[in-house]
Amino acid sequence: METENRREILYQKSRLLPKAPGVYLMYSKSKTLLYVGKSKTLQNRVSSYFQAGAKLPKTEKLVSQIWDFETIATATEQEALLLENELIKRHKPKYNILLKDDKNYPYLYLSLGDEYPRLRLERKRRDKDKGLYFGPYSSSKTVYGVIRAANEIFRLPRCKKRFPEEIGKARPCLYYDMGKCMGLCTGKISKEDYRKTIDDLILFLRHDHKNLERDLKERMTAAAARQAFEEAATYRDAIRALDSLDKKQYVLADASVSADAFAYYPHEVLPTVAKLAVRQGRLIDAVYFTFSPSQIVDAESFYSLLYDHYSHADDLPRKLYLDRELFLESDTLLSELLHTRAGHKVEILCPKREMGAHLLALAKENAQKECLHRLKTRARTARVLEELQELLNLPAPPERVESYDISNSGADVITGGMVVYENHRFLKSAYRSFSIDQDKPDDYAATRQMIARRMAHKNEDGWRAPDLILLDGGMTHVSEVKKELSALGLSEIPVFGMVKDGHHRTRALTDEAHEISIAKNGSIYGFLYQLQEEVHRFALSRMDQRRRKQMLSSRLTEIRGIGERKALNLITTFGSVDAIAKASLDELCAVKGISRADAQTIKEFFEKD
Repeated sequence: METENRREILYQKSRLLPKAPGVYLMYSKSKTLLYVGKSKTLQNRVSSYFQAGAKLPKTEKLVSQIWDFETIATATEQEALLLENELIKRHKPKYNILLKDDKNYPYLYLSLGDEYPRLRLERKRRDKDKGLYFGPYSSSKTVYGVIRAANEIFRLPRCKKRFPEEIGKARPCLYYDMGKCMGLCTGKISKEDYRKTIDDLILFLRHDHKNLERDLKERMTAAAARQAFEEAATYRDAIRALDSLDKKQYVLADASVSADAFAYYPHEVLPTVAKLAVRQGRLIDAVYFTFSPSQIVDAESFYSLLYDHYSHADDLPRKLYLDRELFLESDTLLSELLHTRAGHKVEILCPKREMGAHLLALAKENAQKECLHRLKTRARTARVLEELQELLNLPAPPERVESYDISNSGADVITGGMVVYENHRFLKSAYRSFSIDQDKPDDYAATRQMIARRMAHKNEDGWRAPDLILLDGGMTHVSEVKKELSALGLSEIPVFGMVKDGHHRTRALTDEAHEISIAKNGSIYGFLYQLQEEVHRFALSRMDQRRRKQMLSSRLTEIRGIGERKALNLITTFGSVDAIAKASLDELCAVKGISRADAQTIKEFFEKD
């Protein structure tokens, strides 16, 4: 009765809203933000939630929890979409679909603002950059595959040398000797020729292989005509590499087709959307978005996701194909925004026949396969966690498992690593490393220090308390950590050590007093082996990073007025001693803790050196 009365009150309130564009925010009784939406007519959209009539189960569940709402009027529908996008990213409401899904989809970035542009992977776009962003791609593996192909075709520099500063300063690398690098560092490549290569690279990254091949053939012919046979052979090899790449890619459509196709598989546990990216008729990438059962996946919310997905890309296709569950027939706003972003018309279509329908059908098939594959993986890990619960006598299967390891390089660099397994996968965004301060290495004290510092964050976002702690160590490690948790009032968290054999493989789990054999349970053994390897790799990599920085900064501490902290800040900012030596006074002053006098002293030190 209370819910029905509340719904009527909210309906009457919604009828007072303006018939204007804006954003609406739905709140629970406890003032928790449940959902953010946008509309070109606030009154009509918000009142529709509280009118009688059939609604999708997820929408009905949302409405049953709404206790109040707020609205923010905007001048245009475009402003409403931008504001909605910002609010969703900032607050992550329970019922909104989110693009990131705990990972940042990577981009390829070409630094056109540099005198000698370079190609690299980027996960965040900086709007002030003068470069081009291509993507987003499904994974870093895909991005590096494109970079490898570009290096092979255009013989791009693969080193970390800074150009033009390091041109002619050192002998070329092995790639140059093997004919796999153009040798920009030799000084034999003019800036104009390098820029021509970058123009070709842009055609390649935009998948305009037809025009790229034509340009390469013209240059090969011109080089042969003037008897520059070595140059002509370079173009010939690039054409062959491009042709070889084309043959490896899966042809889906006519070469005139360049589009992204989005299809939705509405599973009640793991709703999944698949995106197939097709360029010149070839499938170049497949990206999958999975959502929780509570998140509302409909056409209106999906358009917000699409805007976020494409808001940073510089190589949008001319057509987006959406299946009927994701398509808004009357909405032209997104098409206009993407037109502005791309510099060309972007059509949003729901094709019912021919090639567009074929691509959507294939995308839907892929969405279903991805969903079922992930569900199978979850089922396997769920069984392992249930077996682990039984083996360790836990109150419930652990939803969040944290594993810890200490790695050190003498007493100078001691680093703790924490990896997290949550929601049936390694949650890399939640990994943490800890710099341990000790006069001499003490593995037990280091572990206690790491646990104490981690638990200080237990109530913060992304740091919720674990259901199970696994240590890379034995009984004494477990005993020390239990003492620390007890002192912190957290003795209810289960702690076990992963005991290794002579080959560094987990052979048993241990509490303070006993060892629990896992030899007869292959699934638990495999799970714990993965955990132990991952935490060891992570702790070792973080320790190695710190050790390298300290080795580099040790030379900097020879400079008057530069201690360890300032030296580490310099290394973190510039990456190498050579880069610091070449930095200007203003660049040095921009580093945290470096005064004008410090910068002048650094310049004098390296000039004398």
